[in-house]
Amino acid sequence: MPTAIAITRYQGMDALELLAPDGARATVLLHGGHLVSWVPAGGEEQLYLSPKSEFASGQAIRGGVPVIFPQFSGRGPLQRHGFARGKPWQLVLAEQGEDDALAVLRLSDDAATRMFWPHAFELELSVRVAGQSLEIELACENKGDTPLSFTAALHSYLRVDELNEASVQGLSGLHYWDSVANVERQQRTDLLLPGTPGTEDLDRIYYQVKQDLTLLEQRGTAERRLQIRQQGFDDAVLWNPGAAKCAQLADMPPEGYRQMLCIEAAAIERPVDVAPGETWAGLQSFTLLQSGQSA
Repeated sequence: MPTAIAITRYQGMDALELLAPDGARATVLLHGGHLVSWVPAGGEEQLYLSPKSEFASGQAIRGGVPVIFPQFSGRGPLQRHGFARGKPWQLVLAEQGEDDALAVLRLSDDAATRMFWPHAFELELSVRVAGQSLEIELACENKGDTPLSFTAALHSYLRVDELNEASVQGLSGLHYWDSVANVERQQRTDLLLPGTPGTEDLDRIYYQVKQDLTLLEQRGTAERRLQIRQQGFDDAVLWNPGAAKCAQLADMPPEGYRQMLCIEAAAIERPVDVAPGETWAGLQSFTLLQSGQSA
Protein backbone atom coordinates (compact mmCIF):
# COMPACT_ATOMS: atom_id res chain seq x y z
CA MET A 1 0.00 0.00 0.00
CA PRO A 2 1.26 3.49 -0.80
CA THR A 3 2.23 5.70 2.14
CA ALA A 4 0.82 9.22 2.29
CA ILE A 5 3.30 12.11 2.35
CA ALA A 6 2.45 15.00 4.65
CA ILE A 7 2.88 18.68 3.82
CA THR A 8 6.04 20.16 5.29
CA ARG A 9 7.76 23.57 4.99
CA TYR A 10 10.51 24.80 2.68
CA GLN A 11 11.80 28.37 2.87
CA GLY A 12 8.69 29.26 4.85
CA MET A 13 6.32 27.79 2.23
CA ASP A 14 4.11 24.69 2.17
CA ALA A 15 6.00 21.91 0.42
CA LEU A 16 6.04 18.20 -0.33
CA GLU A 17 9.24 16.25 0.23
CA LEU A 18 8.97 13.28 -2.12
CA LEU A 19 11.21 10.37 -1.14
CA ALA A 20 11.24 7.15 -3.16
CA PRO A 21 12.21 3.87 -1.43
CA ASP A 22 15.54 3.84 -3.33
CA GLY A 23 16.50 7.29 -1.98
CA ALA A 24 15.58 9.42 -4.99
CA ARG A 25 13.91 12.60 -3.83
CA ALA A 26 12.28 15.81 -5.00
CA THR A 27 10.74 18.88 -3.37
CA VAL A 28 7.59 20.54 -4.72
CA LEU A 29 6.04 23.75 -3.39
CA LEU A 30 2.31 24.37 -3.36
CA HIS A 31 3.23 27.92 -4.32
CA GLY A 32 3.19 27.85 -8.13
CA GLY A 33 3.31 24.04 -8.22
CA HIS A 34 7.02 24.77 -8.25
CA LEU A 35 9.58 21.95 -8.23
CA VAL A 36 12.67 23.27 -6.44
CA SER A 37 14.86 20.18 -6.00
CA TRP A 38 15.57 16.80 -7.61
CA VAL A 39 18.23 14.40 -6.37
CA PRO A 40 18.47 10.98 -8.08
CA ALA A 41 19.10 7.91 -5.96
CA GLY A 42 22.69 8.05 -4.68
CA GLY A 43 23.31 11.23 -6.64
CA GLU A 44 23.48 14.98 -6.25
CA GLU A 45 21.22 17.97 -6.95
CA GLN A 46 20.30 18.26 -10.64
CA LEU A 47 18.33 21.54 -10.58
CA TYR A 48 19.61 25.08 -10.21
CA LEU A 49 17.92 27.27 -7.61
CA SER A 50 19.21 30.81 -7.21
CA PRO A 51 20.44 31.56 -3.68
CA LYS A 52 19.06 35.09 -4.15
CA SER A 53 15.55 34.02 -5.11
CA GLU A 54 12.70 35.38 -3.01
CA PHE A 55 10.17 33.00 -1.48
CA ALA A 56 7.06 35.12 -1.06
CA SER A 57 3.39 34.90 -1.92
CA GLY A 58 2.71 36.04 -5.46
CA GLN A 59 6.42 36.17 -6.33
CA ALA A 60 8.09 34.06 -9.01
CA ILE A 61 10.93 31.81 -7.85
CA ARG A 62 14.21 31.89 -9.78
CA GLY A 63 15.24 28.34 -10.58
CA GLY A 64 13.84 24.84 -10.23
CA VAL A 65 10.95 24.20 -12.63
CA PRO A 66 8.45 27.08 -12.88
CA VAL A 67 5.13 26.28 -14.56
CA ILE A 68 4.54 28.73 -17.41
CA PHE A 69 0.82 29.08 -18.21
CA PRO A 70 -1.25 30.35 -20.05
CA GLN A 71 1.27 32.60 -21.81
CA PHE A 72 4.93 32.11 -22.62
CA SER A 73 7.14 35.15 -21.99
CA GLY A 74 5.66 38.42 -23.27
CA ARG A 75 3.97 36.78 -26.26
CA GLY A 76 0.49 38.10 -25.50
CA PRO A 77 -1.46 40.53 -23.33
CA LEU A 78 -0.97 38.77 -19.99
CA GLN A 79 1.80 39.20 -17.44
CA ARG A 80 5.13 37.70 -18.50
CA HIS A 81 5.01 33.89 -18.32
CA GLY A 82 1.38 33.96 -17.16
CA PHE A 83 -0.06 33.59 -13.68
CA ALA A 84 0.25 29.90 -12.75
CA ARG A 85 3.74 30.19 -11.21
CA GLY A 86 2.56 32.81 -8.70
CA LYS A 87 -0.68 31.14 -7.58
CA PRO A 88 -1.29 28.74 -4.67
CA TRP A 89 -2.00 25.20 -5.89
CA GLN A 90 -4.07 22.58 -4.10
CA LEU A 91 -2.76 19.20 -3.03
CA VAL A 92 -4.54 16.29 -4.70
CA LEU A 93 -2.22 13.41 -3.84
CA ALA A 94 1.23 12.82 -2.37
CA GLU A 95 2.45 9.30 -1.65
CA GLN A 96 5.39 6.93 -1.58
CA GLY A 97 4.77 3.77 -3.62
CA GLU A 98 6.68 0.51 -3.87
CA ASP A 99 9.35 1.97 -6.15
CA ASP A 100 8.58 5.69 -6.57
CA ALA A 101 7.15 8.83 -4.98
CA LEU A 102 4.39 10.89 -6.56
CA ALA A 103 2.74 14.26 -6.01
CA VAL A 104 -0.29 15.65 -7.85
CA LEU A 105 -1.26 19.31 -7.52
CA ARG A 106 -4.19 21.23 -8.99
CA LEU A 107 -4.88 24.82 -10.00
CA SER A 108 -8.35 25.99 -11.06
CA ASP A 109 -9.63 29.27 -12.39
CA ASP A 110 -10.92 31.85 -9.90
CA ALA A 111 -12.20 35.42 -9.98
CA ALA A 112 -8.65 36.78 -10.22
CA THR A 113 -7.61 34.64 -13.20
CA ARG A 114 -10.90 35.28 -15.03
CA MET A 115 -10.26 39.03 -14.86
CA PHE A 116 -7.23 38.55 -17.12
CA TRP A 117 -8.01 35.25 -18.89
CA PRO A 118 -11.76 34.57 -19.12
CA HIS A 119 -11.72 30.78 -19.19
CA ALA A 120 -12.79 27.99 -16.86
CA PHE A 121 -9.91 25.52 -16.58
CA GLU A 122 -8.24 23.00 -14.33
CA LEU A 123 -4.49 22.44 -14.38
CA GLU A 124 -2.99 19.31 -12.89
CA LEU A 125 0.73 18.91 -12.25
CA SER A 126 2.13 15.44 -11.55
CA VAL A 127 5.69 14.92 -10.31
CA ARG A 128 7.10 11.41 -10.07
CA VAL A 129 10.60 10.50 -8.89
CA ALA A 130 12.36 7.10 -8.79
CA GLY A 131 15.89 5.85 -9.31
CA GLN A 132 17.71 8.08 -11.76
CA SER A 133 14.56 9.57 -13.30
CA LEU A 134 12.15 12.45 -12.82
CA GLU A 135 8.85 12.90 -14.67
CA ILE A 136 6.81 16.11 -14.75
CA GLU A 137 3.42 16.17 -16.43
CA LEU A 138 1.22 19.23 -16.92
CA ALA A 139 -2.40 18.67 -17.93
CA CYS A 140 -5.11 21.23 -18.73
CA GLU A 141 -8.83 20.47 -18.82
CA ASN A 142 -11.23 22.94 -20.40
CA LYS A 143 -14.05 23.25 -17.83
CA GLY A 144 -15.94 25.90 -19.80
CA ASP A 145 -18.28 25.88 -22.76
CA THR A 146 -16.02 27.71 -25.22
CA PRO A 147 -12.64 26.68 -26.71
CA LEU A 148 -9.51 27.89 -24.97
CA SER A 149 -6.02 28.46 -26.35
CA PHE A 150 -2.74 28.88 -24.49
CA THR A 151 1.03 28.65 -24.65
CA ALA A 152 2.94 26.92 -21.86
CA ALA A 153 6.30 25.58 -20.70
CA LEU A 154 8.06 23.67 -17.97
CA HIS A 155 10.85 26.19 -17.45
CA SER A 156 13.47 23.72 -16.16
CA TYR A 157 16.68 25.18 -14.73
CA LEU A 158 19.38 22.48 -14.86
CA ARG A 159 22.45 22.74 -12.67
CA VAL A 160 25.95 22.56 -14.15
CA ASP A 161 29.31 22.88 -12.44
CA GLU A 162 30.63 25.15 -15.19
CA LEU A 163 28.69 26.35 -18.24
CA ASN A 164 31.77 26.33 -20.45
CA GLU A 165 32.10 22.58 -19.89
CA ALA A 166 28.49 21.85 -20.91
CA SER A 167 26.91 21.07 -24.27
CA VAL A 168 23.51 19.96 -25.57
CA GLN A 169 23.14 17.12 -28.05
CA GLY A 170 20.17 16.31 -30.29
CA LEU A 171 19.29 19.67 -31.86
CA SER A 172 20.87 19.10 -35.28
CA GLY A 173 18.63 20.05 -38.21
CA LEU A 174 16.03 21.85 -36.12
CA HIS A 175 14.79 25.31 -36.96
CA TYR A 176 14.80 27.76 -34.08
CA TRP A 177 13.83 31.32 -33.28
CA ASP A 178 16.76 33.31 -31.91
CA SER A 179 15.07 35.69 -29.48
CA VAL A 180 18.28 37.70 -29.03
CA ALA A 181 18.83 38.42 -32.74
CA ASN A 182 15.10 38.26 -33.63
CA VAL A 183 15.72 35.92 -36.54
CA GLU A 184 14.87 32.31 -37.46
CA ARG A 185 17.80 29.98 -38.06
CA GLN A 186 18.64 26.29 -38.45
CA GLN A 187 20.85 24.32 -36.11
CA ARG A 188 23.60 22.86 -38.31
CA THR A 189 25.79 21.17 -35.70
CA ASP A 190 24.95 18.25 -33.45
CA LEU A 191 26.29 19.96 -30.34
CA LEU A 192 25.20 23.32 -28.98
CA LEU A 193 27.97 24.84 -26.85
CA PRO A 194 26.49 27.43 -24.49
CA GLY A 195 28.98 29.95 -23.14
CA THR A 196 31.12 29.94 -26.30
CA PRO A 197 31.46 33.05 -28.51
CA GLY A 198 28.08 33.88 -30.05
CA THR A 199 26.05 31.98 -27.45
CA GLU A 200 26.92 33.88 -24.25
CA ASP A 201 23.39 35.34 -24.27
CA LEU A 202 21.34 32.29 -25.27
CA ASP A 203 17.59 32.46 -25.85
CA ARG A 204 16.27 30.07 -28.50
CA ILE A 205 12.96 28.39 -29.22
CA TYR A 206 13.55 25.13 -31.13
CA TYR A 207 10.52 23.99 -33.14
CA GLN A 208 9.08 20.50 -33.58
CA VAL A 209 11.44 18.68 -31.24
CA LYS A 210 10.83 14.96 -31.73
CA GLN A 211 14.09 13.42 -30.56
CA ASP A 212 15.63 13.13 -27.11
CA LEU A 213 18.06 15.81 -25.98
CA THR A 214 21.12 15.16 -23.86
CA LEU A 215 22.87 17.58 -21.54
CA LEU A 216 26.57 16.69 -21.51
CA GLU A 217 29.01 18.07 -18.97
CA GLN A 218 32.70 17.34 -18.78
CA ARG A 219 33.89 17.05 -15.18
CA GLY A 220 37.62 16.41 -15.35
CA THR A 221 38.00 12.91 -16.76
CA ALA A 222 34.36 12.03 -16.05
CA GLU A 223 31.25 13.00 -18.02
CA ARG A 224 27.74 13.74 -16.82
CA ARG A 225 24.96 12.73 -19.21
CA LEU A 226 21.38 13.80 -18.56
CA GLN A 227 18.76 12.54 -21.02
CA ILE A 228 15.76 14.83 -21.62
CA ARG A 229 12.52 13.67 -23.23
CA GLN A 230 9.24 15.44 -23.93
CA GLN A 231 5.78 14.47 -25.13
CA GLY A 232 2.85 16.74 -25.91
CA PHE A 233 5.15 19.76 -26.00
CA ASP A 234 6.24 20.51 -29.58
CA ASP A 235 9.00 23.03 -28.79
CA ALA A 236 12.06 23.30 -26.58
CA VAL A 237 13.58 26.48 -25.18
CA LEU A 238 17.26 26.84 -24.36
CA TRP A 239 18.10 29.84 -22.21
CA ASN A 240 21.06 31.27 -20.37
CA PRO A 241 21.28 35.02 -19.66
CA GLY A 242 25.06 35.30 -19.97
CA ALA A 243 27.21 37.58 -17.85
CA ALA A 244 25.79 40.99 -18.78
CA LYS A 245 22.10 40.14 -18.39
CA CYS A 246 22.66 37.98 -15.32
CA ALA A 247 24.30 40.94 -13.57
CA GLN A 248 21.05 42.89 -14.09
CA LEU A 249 18.85 40.22 -12.48
CA ALA A 250 18.18 41.12 -8.84
CA ASP A 251 17.36 37.50 -7.92
CA MET A 252 20.53 35.99 -9.42
CA PRO A 253 24.16 36.17 -8.26
CA PRO A 254 26.35 37.90 -10.90
CA GLU A 255 28.13 34.61 -11.67
CA GLY A 256 25.01 32.45 -11.35
CA TYR A 257 24.69 32.03 -15.12
CA ARG A 258 27.78 29.81 -15.04
CA GLN A 259 25.98 27.20 -12.90
CA MET A 260 22.74 26.82 -14.89
CA LEU A 261 21.19 26.10 -18.25
CA CYS A 262 17.47 26.11 -18.94
CA ILE A 263 16.20 23.33 -21.21
CA GLU A 264 12.44 23.77 -21.29
CA ALA A 265 9.63 21.67 -22.75
CA ALA A 266 7.27 24.18 -24.35
CA ALA A 267 4.27 24.81 -26.58
CA ILE A 268 4.91 28.21 -28.17
CA GLU A 269 4.92 28.29 -31.98
CA ARG A 270 1.51 26.62 -32.21
CA PRO A 271 -0.69 27.45 -29.20
CA VAL A 272 -2.54 24.54 -27.64
CA ASP A 273 -6.26 24.52 -28.44
CA VAL A 274 -8.57 22.64 -26.06
CA ALA A 275 -12.24 22.13 -26.81
CA PRO A 276 -14.86 22.26 -24.03
CA GLY A 277 -14.65 19.16 -21.87
CA GLU A 278 -11.37 18.05 -23.45
CA THR A 279 -7.92 17.69 -21.83
CA TRP A 280 -4.38 18.29 -23.10
CA ALA A 281 -1.26 16.90 -21.42
CA GLY A 282 2.47 17.53 -21.85
CA LEU A 283 5.37 15.67 -20.25
CA GLN A 284 9.04 16.35 -19.63
CA SER A 285 11.25 13.63 -18.18
CA PHE A 286 14.89 13.48 -17.11
CA THR A 287 17.12 10.44 -16.69
CA LEU A 288 20.65 10.67 -15.35
CA LEU A 289 22.63 8.26 -17.53
CA GLN A 290 26.05 9.17 -16.10
CA SER A 291 26.57 11.26 -12.98
CA GLY A 292 30.02 12.62 -13.81
CA GLN A 293 31.12 11.83 -10.28
CA SER A 294 34.50 10.26 -9.75
CA ALA A 295 34.40 6.60 -8.90
